[in-house]
Amino acid sequence: MLRSHKLQLDDVPPTVRGIVRCGAGTNNIPVKEMTERGIPVFNTPGANANAVKELVICGLLLASRGIIEGNNHVNTVINTEEAGDYERVSKRIEADKSMFGGKEIEGKTLGVIGLGAIGSRVVSAALALGMNVIGYDPVLSLDAALQLPGDRMRRVTDLDDIFAEADYITVHVPYIKGVTHHLINSEALSKCKSNVHLLNFARGEIIDGAAVRSGYDTGLLTGKYISDFSDPDLMGHPRHLVLPHLGASTDEAEENSAAMAAQTMMDFLETGTIRNSVNFPTTILAPQKNSSGARLCIVNRNEPGALGEITTFLGSRGLNISQQINTSRGDIAYTVIDFTNQPEDAEAIQAELAKNCSFIISLRFLGMVFADELGEPGTYFYVSWAK
Repeated sequence: MLRSHKLQLDDVPPTVRGIVRCGAGTNNIPVKEMTERGIPVFNTPGANANAVKELVICGLLLASRGIIEGNNHVNTVINTEEAGDYERVSKRIEADKSMFGGKEIEGKTLGVIGLGAIGSRVVSAALALGMNVIGYDPVLSLDAALQLPGDRMRRVTDLDDIFAEADYITVHVPYIKGVTHHLINSEALSKCKSNVHLLNFARGEIIDGAAVRSGYDTGLLTGKYISDFSDPDLMGHPRHLVLPHLGASTDEAEENSAAMAAQTMMDFLETGTIRNSVNFPTTILAPQKNSSGARLCIVNRNEPGALGEITTFLGSRGLNISQQINTSRGDIAYTVIDFTNQPEDAEAIQAELAKNCSFIISLRFLGMVFADELGEPGTYFYVSWAK
């Protein structure tokens, strides 16, 4: 279990069954290499969603009103020769308020790119504040769709609709190289309103800082860019308001993420259940009454005929399958099998199965039925890459 630690390959010995990040992003984990090793990588989507949503709302207000600029000005006045003269400072501050005129967000249009756990909450909060909301998400899941407020918002299938109509644009998509890298670039910005405000509490690379800087320098853009990621092309620019990476940095979000991560890992270690994985297929197999309690979990390369070879071998060793589930995601397949009878020598069967089926990456027996004779659940664990 980890948060922001940059995981190195040498940090992961063959005994590791799974990795879970207490947060949504997994860019600090070598997911591709873990997939090749048959190690599921989990995250905790939604655990910090409320914390990020609240910061996004804060960002909307920071963009609309001269809050930070006004505070900086007040501090400057206080620290000048007027310091100590309360009456003079107060009059000066009141007289200068016209320097920081802003706009109200009510009635303005917010474009939300990414309608998952965070994006859907942002939609609801913006609607409650009287904003018009348009959303875009080409891979919206059913669960996420059910969280949206129906016809109170408008979903679009073309990003250009958001670029053309939005007064504010907030991004809530994962960073995927070649997919969401510089999703908002110079071409996209040329389609936006000149006074559009950009909010980025997802990942810095999703918005092209050089393109935004060029827009400011040429007068194409007059709005603000609010983010909790610094950008080398915008460092120090007065229209780029940068915060520390505070999105999930609340006591509540930290606790929610840790609890969700622990529960996710417990479910996987104790039952073989996979949910909230970024590299393995969702796999849930409820216990069955006529099962002996013996459960076998197998990770293998997704090759034709693999499942047939596995079940044939198990049958040849006298094991009767009561139920099973086989799922796949890309090059990885995952199988969970329950038996009506208990294997006499789980470790031997495991080793022989791995030897006979070269496509197997890892496998392990689960079940409290082994606690007395064969050790704790999941003791017997085979990984091909450790050989």
